[in-house]
Amino acid sequence: MIFAYNKQNVGDTLMVIVKNDENEENSMERKGDVARIQTLDGTTVAWNFFNASNYLTIQGNGQVELLEKDIETLNEQLKLAGFEERLVADLSPKFVVGYVKTCIPHPDSDHLHITETEIDGGKTLQIVCGAPNIEAGQKVVVAKPGAMMPDGQIIWPGNLRGVDSFGMICSAKELHLPNAPEKRGILVLAEDAKIGEKFEVGK
Repeated sequence: MIFAYNKQNVGDTLMVIVKNDENEENSMERKGDVARIQTLDGTTVAWNFFNASNYLTIQGNGQVELLEKDIETLNEQLKLAGFEERLVADLSPKFVVGYVKTCIPHPDSDHLHITETEIDGGKTLQIVCGAPNIEAGQKVVVAKPGAMMPDGQIIWPGNLRGVDSFGMICSAKELHLPNAPEKRGILVLAEDAKIGEKFEVGK
């Protein structure tokens, strides 16, 4: 679940994206200050909460972080508007330090690699990476599924040339870090970076 807010460019609207949606045709049902965006078969893909600053204190622009009490407030808004659905959010960080445990060539590509990347407590993600400098043994920045990149791209599970990929290993440029090199390649962190630790994007 992704929470996005940009008061200057979009207005006082919190956008909550709950599902990857590749359909071009959706419908919207609005009740008061809440709008439900759904596919033609009735599957909810997003919510818009208008006049959000009346009931939430939101810090930042782009992808924003909410607290458990904020989710409770949004669910109260859904109830007041007459919607039966409720939000159940994963509030864990979406950008974390990862450790590339294995890295093998993609069988159907001359530049892609398939990695098993540990992100926290022994949990690993299979991530396909096209960076020329990717190697086993590196500490890297992982954008987990549900992350919104600084340019607005949302990371969802995908498939690259027949291989499933669950996240993205990021470059400094993709993270909009100061003085990021123009040369292609993922950001390699120091050896003492802690696996699973939150990475602050843009800092």
